Amino acid sequence: MFAVVVTFTLKPGCMQEFLPLMQDNAQTSRRDEPGCRQFDIATDPARPDEVFLYELYTGEDAFTAHLGTAHFTTFTAKTDTMIADKSVLTYESVHQ
Repeated sequence: MFAVVVTFTLKPGCMQEFLPLMQDNAQTSRRDEPGCRQFDIATDPARPDEVFLYELYTGEDAFTAHLGTAHFTTFTAKTDTMIADKSVLTYESVHQ
C-alpha cells in the first residue's frame, strides 16, 4: 500500500466552501479509482482552518493516476485560492 497524508491550512473563512469540494473529491476518488482504497477527511474544532487527509492507494502509480484525474484537477482549480499552506507526505508499506 501507498499512504498519502495531506494537511491543508485554509485561509480564514474558507472552510464552509472548501469542505464540500473536498468531500466530493474524496467520494469520487473512492468510487471511480480502482487504486484508491481509502480517502478519509478529518478536522478538529481546535484548529478551524485545518483539514487533514489520509489516503491509501494500491501503489504509487495509483496515486500518480489520481493526480491526473479530471475530478482532482477540477478540485485543485476551485480550491487553489482558499489554501494558505499545504503539506503532502507519502509512505510505502513496510513488509515484514
